Amino acid sequence: MKKLFLILPVVALLTMAFIPDGGNGKDGKKVPAVTLKDMQGNTINTADVKNDGKPIVINFWATWCKPCKQELNAIADLYEDWQDETGVKLIAVSVDDQKTTNSVEPYVNSTGWEYDIWMDVNGDLKRAMGVNIPPQTFLVNGEGNIVWSHSGYVPGDEEELYDQILAISK
Repeated sequence: MKKLFLILPVVALLTMAFIPDGGNGKDGKKVPAVTLKDMQGNTINTADVKNDGKPIVINFWATWCKPCKQELNAIADLYEDWQDETGVKLIAVSVDDQKTTNSVEPYVNSTGWEYDIWMDVNGDLKRAMGVNIPPQTFLVNGEGNIVWSHSGYVPGDEEELYDQILAISK
């Protein structure tokens, strides 16, 4: 039993090391450098992502993940207004593996999403950002720091995301 009390704090500290600061932006974590492909096959270094000093939303999703698709579809209905008001850019990172990656492009085309789509087939960016289960959303400020993250999705979470985007857009 004593070992359990010694192990739990260590596990908690290790877990917190991989979680962005929860909204205050003081830790200054950057998007890790990982090489991925976009849906058109172009190579991307994730550390080079920029949006002219405006916010970037990075959302991890998969075609087999119902809450992921619900979240991105809910944001899609608002995305044009969000872009007009804040200049935000959304990058949807598919974590579909080799078995399901062929479903990504047909699904995206059927939805009409205007997002940048990155393909993380090997899960390299997912692991580097500490994502366990999608959906998980990260907000990156204009200086490239990860300032907020959220796991899971329930209807209305997109409003919290928008409030966070507005807060760093001012």
